[in-house]
Amino acid sequence: MQKTFEDIKSVHDGVEFWYGRDLMEMLGYTKRDNFVEAIQRAKASCKSQWKIVDEHFFPASGKTATTKGWRPLEDYILSRYACYLIAMNGDPRKIEISNAQNYFATLTRTQELSQIGMNKIKRIEARERLKEVERKIESTIYHRGITKPEDFSSFKNTKIQAMYGMDIAELKKKRNIPSKRALADFDSELELKAKDFVYAMTDHNIKSKKIVWKEKLTKELESNAASTRKAMLERGIIPEELPAQEDIKILEAKRNKQKTLGSGRGISKK
Repeated sequence: MQKTFEDIKSVHDGVEFWYGRDLMEMLGYTKRDNFVEAIQRAKASCKSQWKIVDEHFFPASGKTATTKGWRPLEDYILSRYACYLIAMNGDPRKIEISNAQNYFATLTRTQELSQIGMNKIKRIEARERLKEVERKIESTIYHRGITKPEDFSSFKNTKIQAMYGMDIAELKKKRNIPSKRALADFDSELELKAKDFVYAMTDHNIKSKKIVWKEKLTKELESNAASTRKAMLERGIIPEELPAQEDIKILEAKRNKQKTLGSGRGISKK
């Protein structure tokens, strides 16, 4: 099915599309009127999903040779999504339609799993980026009045308090996160990037404004974190209500295992 569907694909300037007449034959339709009915149902489904129908079902016309000469030929240029909708709205009694529906269902699930994996990788990368930013700002404030580990912990807690409306201990308890684990190891990608942004703004302002002393450094961080919270709330995101995500260390272990297995493929012992 995949080979057949991909074989009838056309590509122009990097854009893939399918001709309706080719899809009609592949789906086992012998009467054009029946195929057009399936297209109309697919277009209605497309519209109900708030998609722009003309971006997926583009009318096309041309000519075809017959024994009596040339005659007009009406057709459609279809997107992959349009093909999917036509298959889903086709005659289920046709084995070709059944095969197409199974193909698209499998393809959709594969894409979903791929996206889930990509989202996890992005989250790991965001966590690694936050660690780098934390090290950078720790170096910045060390030379401006915050030198003790406990003072830096207090500095970080100020950010959490301003962003979430509660301190680190309270937020860990709310999210059932072990007290000895880093809160950020259970953050969503959104939270990680928000914290990254808060630290980046703070680091920039500390340097550009030449801010020194613990109280002023902490106040700058608090102001930036509060502004970030306000922006999130204005967009309907309540930071403290976001659920804890899968432990980042577990994700990293899975990623490292996959890398190890991947690097070992194709290696034979002599």
